Amino acid sequence: MEIVKLYPECKDNIWGGVKLKEKYGKQTGKEIVAESWELSFHKDGPTRLEDGRTLQETATATDLGKNCEGFPFFPMLVKLIDAKQDLSVQVHPSDSYALKNENSFGKTEMWYIVEAEEGAGIYLGFKRDVTQEEYEAAIKNNALTELLNFFEVKAGDCYFIPSGTIHAIATGCLICEIQQNSNLTYRVYDYGRKDKNGKERELHVDKALKVTNLTKYEYTPLNLQTEQGELLGLSRYFTTTSVCVDGEKEVFADENSFKCITCVDGKGSIDGKAISCGDSWFVPAGYGQVKLVGKMTLIMAEVRKYYVGIDLGGTFIKGGIVDDLGNIIYSGKTPTESENGADRVAMNIANLVKSLLERTGLNTDDVEGIGMGVPGMIDSKEGNVIYSNNLRWKDFRIGEKVGALTGLRVKIANDANVAALGEAKFGAAKGCENMVMFTLGTGVGGGIVANGRLLEGNKSAGAEIGHMVIVDNGEQCTCGRKGCLEAYASATALIRDTKRAMEAHKDSKMWEIGDVEKVTGKTSFDYQNTDRYAKEVVDGYIRRLAYGITNIANIFRPEVVLLGGGVCAQGDVLVKPLQQLLDKDIFAGELGPQVKIKIAELENSAGLLGAAALLME
Repeated sequence: MEIVKLYPECKDNIWGGVKLKEKYGKQTGKEIVAESWELSFHKDGPTRLEDGRTLQETATATDLGKNCEGFPFFPMLVKLIDAKQDLSVQVHPSDSYALKNENSFGKTEMWYIVEAEEGAGIYLGFKRDVTQEEYEAAIKNNALTELLNFFEVKAGDCYFIPSGTIHAIATGCLICEIQQNSNLTYRVYDYGRKDKNGKERELHVDKALKVTNLTKYEYTPLNLQTEQGELLGLSRYFTTTSVCVDGEKEVFADENSFKCITCVDGKGSIDGKAISCGDSWFVPAGYGQVKLVGKMTLIMAEVRKYYVGIDLGGTFIKGGIVDDLGNIIYSGKTPTESENGADRVAMNIANLVKSLLERTGLNTDDVEGIGMGVPGMIDSKEGNVIYSNNLRWKDFRIGEKVGALTGLRVKIANDANVAALGEAKFGAAKGCENMVMFTLGTGVGGGIVANGRLLEGNKSAGAEIGHMVIVDNGEQCTCGRKGCLEAYASATALIRDTKRAMEAHKDSKMWEIGDVEKVTGKTSFDYQNTDRYAKEVVDGYIRRLAYGITNIANIFRPEVVLLGGGVCAQGDVLVKPLQQLLDKDIFAGELGPQVKIKIAELENSAGLLGAAALLME
């Protein structure tokens, strides 16, 4: 499909006005337009195209995107709502209740205030915790609104309304509503209003009493930004972003999701096609760059998947909510407290996950699970930490423990492997099916991705690329053997060799730093152009690192070898000579596929993104 304009189904509910028809250009023979269903596959009002066909019968699964494939039906519905009168006070059930009792899905929604008359507002949630008896009595006594929060609203405000939250739109609001694809509503109170036939409209009090959340409602705006704009609401059914255009802006429609773009203010063009206030356009998944020109505010709805990524360190646990495109929506950290035992660490992880979900308005049904990068020897299949020196753990089933505490599925892997996966999925090796990453730090860690998947070995204990011997009976390695790559290519080894050179050559200019205790991994690089001893250290370091890279390149023949760690701050000073040595010594030389050496890009985010990516394999 191309980008297409949408022609909505209009509804003439008795509380509606005429703004959508007269000001927002809705084409209908109805006098009142309470709602226009801008994007709908629902049987009660399917969206159509200019030629009269419905979008549902026109759009293919490819046009909708991969993220829609797991739903039994199209996941969302987008409306414009004009409230000339108060809407009923109502509540929507959760999926679990609705599926069991109504053979339907429930309804979570969000409201973006397009415009509001002076004093206009919404009722949303209870002012305080109430009992079932208080709730029922208020309904009987026509005093329900006295228990509810009334928020006076203005254009640009946004409210996310989870299922079970009692609510009502009051007079004078014009709203863009994005919701689950459901028309299931339990009406609790309707001001004694009568329908077109003079009968009071049906209430669903008994059902509402069973599904309403009776705890105090706390309004917390997201205040989260992405490159596209301000995030307004997140759920597994819809992700909504406010996109402000003042001149030119581009958004990208990836193959995972379509985009529904509704103009709520101003005018302009979308890929050269005119768009005015009130218009909605469908952008198919995989369309690519969409050029927006003009001065306008757009509400963009799409379907994204969300994951929790956890990077477990010895001092801190870092966590974040990550979407399927590798955007870190929100992140945080908490102390590890491994000295207080493994169960305490698991509880700290669970509490961090809970806080991340609460901050982003997501619940456990909205995320695909938790991916974790853990230091040590990891059995990723069983979710077991076989041994971790950093955490002082042995045979701790952290996956099972965290899963029980959170109610989410959990996948774990070694932290170095996870960092490599992050770079392969979202970083410097994005788009490569085969890559190897060397992490040059206190030791030499790494990870291998083969055919798009982590290569971990038996019980995930493989990929220890720092422990291949490159010098027979060489320097002592921390693993117990001698001559390992780690003993020559780690930052620790570089510092050791720099100190040795200084101590052996008192005329070295490196002594300008003061004494050997001030040596860092960059000292020899800083002086290599002015001190021959520093150059010898650098040349030796690069030569031996190249041995290891060439060995790995000959075994796995990846598209790219990535280098991470503090030593990589040297950039081309490190990469160019390494590339020359690799090109010279790699098996078959120019006859075989070439292997590019690059610096990793994600830095401290690699572990978190790679952990989330464990659930995307």
